[in-house]
This record gives sequence, C-alpha cells and structure tokens, in this order.
Amino acid sequence: MAVQATEVGVKRVGVITVPAMELPTEDGEPLETSWHRSEINLLIESLKMHWRGRQDFYVGGNMFIYFTFKQAQKPFYRGPDFFVVLDVDGSYPRDAWVVWEEDGRYPDLIIELLSRSTAEEDLTTKKYLYERVFRTPEYFCYNPDTRVLRGWRLMNAEYEEIKASERGWLWSERLGLWLGLWEGKYLEEYRVWLRFYNASGELVPTFGEAEQKRAERAEAQLARLRERLRQQGVVLEENDLL
Repeated sequence: MAVQATEVGVKRVGVITVPAMELPTEDGEPLETSWHRSEINLLIESLKMHWRGRQDFYVGGNMFIYFTFKQAQKPFYRGPDFFVVLDVDGSYPRDAWVVWEEDGRYPDLIIELLSRSTAEEDLTTKKYLYERVFRTPEYFCYNPDTRVLRGWRLMNAEYEEIKASERGWLWSERLGLWLGLWEGKYLEEYRVWLRFYNASGELVPTFGEAEQKRAERAEAQLARLRERLRQQGVVLEENDLL
C-alpha cells in the first residue's frame, strides 16, 4: 500500500514567500510652512534633551510609518508630524518606521500639526487610524492658526478627549510631560510654539537653551565672586579668570 502525504506521521513544512519591495522614505512634498518644519525639530530636540543619556526610546518626525504589506505596496499614508515609541532601541537612526521590523511596535504618542490642507484628515481619517489600527495610547493635534490644542487618550479601546489644565495645557501620561504653548524665539523666529513642560510646570529646554542657562548661571556665580572679593579689597582682572 502506497504511503500518502496525508498519512499520520508525515509532516509538511509550509513556506510563505514575501515579495521583496522597496519602501520609499520621501514623497517629495514639502511641509506646509517653515513653522511646521521648525516646530517638528523643536519637539524632537527638546524631548531628546529631556531624556538625554537614554536609548530606550525613538522619536521621529515627518517620516513614513509602514504597518502592512498592502500599504507598503501602494502607500496611502505618509506618517505623523511627530511620534514617540517607548521601550525600543533608540541607539540608531531609521529612514522610516517599519512596524514588522520593529517587533510589531507602533507609536505610543503622536502629534499632528494642523494646516488648512490637512486639518480635516488629521481630525478624522488619521484619528481613526491611530485609534483603531495603531492603538496609539495618546494623540494630540495643534492648530497654529487658531492656537487650539486638543488631545485624546485611549480608554476602553476608544479615544477620550483629554481635559486641559487651567493654563490650557494637556498632560501626557506616556511622556510624563505637559504640552502647552510658549511664545518666544526658536531658530531666529519669534512665534508661538508648542512646547513640553515638566511636571513642575518648567519649560523643557532645547540643547541650546540649556547651554545658555548654564552660561548665565556661571556668569552670575562669577559676578557674585567678584563682588565678595571687591568687598575684601581684592580686584580681579579678566586675565586672572583665564
């Protein structure tokens, strides 16, 4: 009697062939305004400053997120303006976030910077995608034209709007930081910016701002030292401090 392939004890090994594909990392479309470009850089830089020395997170901006092969074969989604993924190896850069190469990890937090051309999509199609497909715990939208900041937190599989503080700030549980507005100069542009604040309400600085504060503290300490010495009859020359 001939042995058939379906006979007990005969095992078949199945193989699924995944077609090779090239994943675009750019679409050639510029950001809406120079403010949008600078704002993305500001958020990334300040978070890296706040978590300096850590390599257990990845922060990106204006880059593609690939989450299904179908979407990769015919991209219909460009990716968020700003996103953070926690508890991953952030020691190396990525040209795009490819979910199946990142152990299935999706962003823990996403921020979209609205414009006249993207506002409707950001508040509907993308909100639905982040809620139902990505399951992103926190999603924030900021409109620079109206200066309206909104946020949602995933509760019982659905987004619930985050209530603002008396200052109009929104708390991010994932980052342990506030999101709020700040008026000042960044990259030589004096504008209203979306910034991070720590739990005590202090502005999270950029690397440049932190260095400036350090220099100001050192100068203040030097001024106090000079005054104490002057009172003792000692006058320091500039060369004495070199």
